[in-house]
Amino acid sequence: MNRKISVGMAVSIVILAMTVTFSITMLVAMRLFDSTVSSVKEKESVYNKIAEVDRYVRSNDYYPIDETTLYDRLTAGYLLGTGDKYARYFSATAYTELMNTQNGTLIGIGVELAVDQSGYAKVIKVYDESPAKEAGIQVGNYITAVDGTDVKSMSSVDAIQTRLRGESGTTVNVTWLDSEAAEHTADLTHSGYSSTTVDYQMVQGNVGYIRIRQFDSTTPSELDYAIRSLSANGAGSLVFDLRDNGGGLLDDAIQCIDLIAPEGTLAFAEDKNGTQTLLGTSTSESQIDLPVVCLVNDSTASAAELFASSLRTLNGARLVGTTTQGKGTIQSSPQRLSDGSAVVVTVAKLVCGDGSCFDGTGLTVDVERALSADEANSYLDYTPETDPQVQRAVSAAQQLSGTTTVAGANDSASSAAASSTAASTAGSANIGVCIYQFADNFMTLYRTDLEEYLKDMGYSVTIMDGKNDQNTQTEQINTFLQQ
Repeated sequence: MNRKISVGMAVSIVILAMTVTFSITMLVAMRLFDSTVSSVKEKESVYNKIAEVDRYVRSNDYYPIDETTLYDRLTAGYLLGTGDKYARYFSATAYTELMNTQNGTLIGIGVELAVDQSGYAKVIKVYDESPAKEAGIQVGNYITAVDGTDVKSMSSVDAIQTRLRGESGTTVNVTWLDSEAAEHTADLTHSGYSSTTVDYQMVQGNVGYIRIRQFDSTTPSELDYAIRSLSANGAGSLVFDLRDNGGGLLDDAIQCIDLIAPEGTLAFAEDKNGTQTLLGTSTSESQIDLPVVCLVNDSTASAAELFASSLRTLNGARLVGTTTQGKGTIQSSPQRLSDGSAVVVTVAKLVCGDGSCFDGTGLTVDVERALSADEANSYLDYTPETDPQVQRAVSAAQQLSGTTTVAGANDSASSAAASSTAASTAGSANIGVCIYQFADNFMTLYRTDLEEYLKDMGYSVTIMDGKNDQNTQTEQINTFLQQ
């Protein structure tokens, strides 16, 4: 039997519901209001403090105030105060230059630079058909002045490159020293040229060496071409040199990983609320089945770290070198402000596809190979054939592919000994040495370091009689290394 509710009861229920709803709404509104008032009061306190300082300085400071400089530095100081070490402020002029550089309106002279212990800008790459190439500037030369200003007075390589840029058809006066320390000065006219981010070559016969300087919009196509070329020429393994690669464009780095990795998840962006957004996956359509080694150092950062981490997880890549920088965050695109300036802030944490994050810790390597002090001084002079870190990476790649040669074993041993020397202190244990004689030549294997290095690879080290003929000895060593 249905029971009817009286009109009075129904009205009471409605009034009660309205009262509860109103109370909850008021409670939430009051808390929001209190929070807003507190925030407004805090901001008012900050603004009042700035106004107080401003009044005092304008009344008492002896020096005149440049209003534009003051406002720029106030904004830059605000970002510094947030504690976001990757936040950046661009003045209106700097932002315009950034946009003009990205869209090709401002162009350089066609060189890659690095500042060494001399304080001058050493030329480490010259692009074909560039103003620098036409002027006769070569790798190894030093740029000492730009438009008459000594480069030692410039804060960084980026500052030097900025001074070298200009619109097409304009000129810049450059002074440089050649390989014989002879000084040259010339007006270079800005004109278009093709720049690349990837260099590649075969080393030690069967190892494909690929250096990626940064990731940008051209890198995926350049990397694809490099891998195809090296594979066609018989590469049995690949070494990706990511040293000093500060990252670049994350989307393009993910495209590069997709060229190599099997199917898998590559990266997530995690916001301050812990919400994760998928950034990319690999499809295995162009998966590389060759053994892979990534060469890294403490200047390998951001997207380059993601590249190395992803290949280690998905391709079984071995990391050689030193612990990476540990920049696992994502920054916004420059946000233009009303006066033409712009700001960049960190908007998310970069999380690898396996859920790990290298932010603040970096990636530890599988094979440690630091540079000694002397090697570090010669770092900019090395070629892939003479670079001790590259040679260690090549040896690791050959170990993975099972194609280690006598020369490769010697490089591995020598690199291990050099790395041990760089890290050792007085009183360290003596290194065992095994010498094999090939006619009039000697091959020295630093036994203790080689044994430790090969232990992880599943090999053992034994001492073999070196009194056989050269072919027999070579066969013995290769057989021993492939056991």
